[in-house]
Amino acid sequence: MTQFRPCIDLHQGKVKQIVGGSLNDDGADTNFISPYDARYYAELYRDNHLKGGHVIALGPGNKEEALKALNAWPKGLQFGGGVNRENAAEFLEAGASHVIVTSYLFEHGELSSDRLEAIKRETGSEHLVLDLSCRRTHAGWSIATDRWQTITNTHIDQATLTELAGHCSEFLIHAADVEGLQAGIDQELVTLLGSIASIPVTYAGGARSLEDLKLVHQLSNGNVDLTIGSALDIFGGKGITLDECIDWNQNHE
Repeated sequence: MTQFRPCIDLHQGKVKQIVGGSLNDDGADTNFISPYDARYYAELYRDNHLKGGHVIALGPGNKEEALKALNAWPKGLQFGGGVNRENAAEFLEAGASHVIVTSYLFEHGELSSDRLEAIKRETGSEHLVLDLSCRRTHAGWSIATDRWQTITNTHIDQATLTELAGHCSEFLIHAADVEGLQAGIDQELVTLLGSIASIPVTYAGGARSLEDLKLVHQLSNGNVDLTIGSALDIFGGKGITLDECIDWNQNHE
């Protein structure tokens, strides 16, 4: 059954909601900057039993805030953002239930089996989430790395997800083209993911209301979870409240 998955997005040391496709070395278009730190949100999710959420560091300068969140709810949150073979164990030891990895796995736009095996030796597949965030291309959807600015040659399709499912415990997939726009989910992508994913998968991008939770559940046959960011009331949004998400999870467990 489709579940709501919470998030804590960190940019320049602050909890923010940004327009995903705008992220670059100079900054990003920003929907919301929170007056609260990452610990506040981790404790909020912990106290409401919202499992499987992720803390994402968007660029440098976010480690201190990330560690606050992981410390507040040990084994309750996943961490991603600059994760590689050298630092993965550090974040697991700091309290992350899983580490999320994307860019490290790619060299010159190609998926590196050597790098995948190297990080898996550090984490074990049971603590590894592969972030297959993507952009729509002529081929369908292609995985995007380096803060979603570099389009790789790896596509979101049956072959890719089948190959990678044996190396990790979950997939996290941001639809970068609609991330932060609150203009609706990518329905075709959600439908595809629901039909080809053999392990848990969380979709993020464009969600704006409780209706989107219902829609993801319907399109994916309950096989895809949903992250909601900018539309959520705790991030300044007006589309859906955290209480509605909590109620949804309790009614659809």
